[in-house]
Amino acid sequence: MSSSSSTTAPTSVPTARPGGGPPRVVVAPDSFKGSLSAAEVASAVADGVRSAAPGAHVSELPMADGGEGTLDALLAVWGVPAREVATVDAIGRPRTARYGVSRDGWLGVVELAEASGLPHVGDVVLQPLRAHTRGTGEAAAAVLDAGVGEVIVCLGGSASTDGGAGILTGLGVRLLDEHGLPVPDGGEGLARVASLDLSGLHPRAREVSWRLAVDVTNPLHGERGAAHVFGPQKGAAPADVAFLDDALRRWAGVLEREAGFPVADVPGTGAAGGVPAGLLAVLGAQLEPGARLVADAIGLRDETYRADLVITGEGSFDSQSVEGKVADAVAALAAEALHRPPVVVLAGRVLLPAERARAAGIAAAFSIAPGPVELEELMGRTRSRLTDLAATVTHLVLAARGQALPAAGGPFDDAGSRASG
Repeated sequence: MSSSSSTTAPTSVPTARPGGGPPRVVVAPDSFKGSLSAAEVASAVADGVRSAAPGAHVSELPMADGGEGTLDALLAVWGVPAREVATVDAIGRPRTARYGVSRDGWLGVVELAEASGLPHVGDVVLQPLRAHTRGTGEAAAAVLDAGVGEVIVCLGGSASTDGGAGILTGLGVRLLDEHGLPVPDGGEGLARVASLDLSGLHPRAREVSWRLAVDVTNPLHGERGAAHVFGPQKGAAPADVAFLDDALRRWAGVLEREAGFPVADVPGTGAAGGVPAGLLAVLGAQLEPGARLVADAIGLRDETYRADLVITGEGSFDSQSVEGKVADAVAALAAEALHRPPVVVLAGRVLLPAERARAAGIAAAFSIAPGPVELEELMGRTRSRLTDLAATVTHLVLAARGQALPAAGGPFDDAGSRASG
């Protein structure tokens, strides 16, 4: 496989932010999957920015779209270590899952893939009817025990189709059949649920705010629902898909009857095997676009409003990038600032046409590939290429905006840092 360098032309230069002083550059990239984490990408880009403008104020804010990798991105920004809890994987085997708590103790973060992710059960034949999210619920209980006031649940990478029933079970809810007996975990048990016993629900579960990071709009069941669209990738054969779709339809009826919340047609409830359904109905959770939720959690808006330049990035900059992913969220926040700082994308490959990038608020997009190159070779040079390209972009943008650049290696002089915008 080869990749070639590609760019989109910069848009007109926006008005510089008021205030003078050294330039402020925000670095808010996604990960380059298979190569560098979001924090590693941010570090590499920041190195390039500082080499071009040694006195610049650089904010490193690694981003994510609310799926796998979000926990690491948030921990990197908050500067806190992950916490761990003993729990189970999607088929009930012992597993240690990580979770996070913000430095001030207010925000807790649970990443579904940590306990209930598909990769963790890839060593055995997939079990689409038995797989569940109970381990994620037990991790969520640990977050509640930590005393947080708000819980972010990052969805993505799920191995199961259980409508969030497993998370509720992990939080102490009992799912009962028509005889009042507990049902098994997973979609198989979901088909037998007749009622909910909430008496054992974690005492803080309804005291906190629950925010669910999603990046799809699929409903819970039906042709576009969780079972039909996502079930096959979790090992569901056609007969399994039909069974699971019927189980989710039954689950929606139980939730509406028991909790008074109609979830069936809510866009996004089909995410991660239908997880949002149970959490919306029982816990009063809110669905939010994942990238915007992460941006809010790391304070990206305030940093962007003060920026002269915003650099984001991801492995592949394509049509999905401007449909709710990281680059889209970053550009939207920059567009809200009065001075509209330019947003530049650095990517492994650039596939989005220039006009679509500009329409999304992206000033320019650059591939780190120096020319035709094998993917393996490019992945080995990702960090150095990001640093070099970030330096070039910084020189280009700050010069175009009339901001003086220091001599190589010299200090940045506040008095000569910028001309009038």
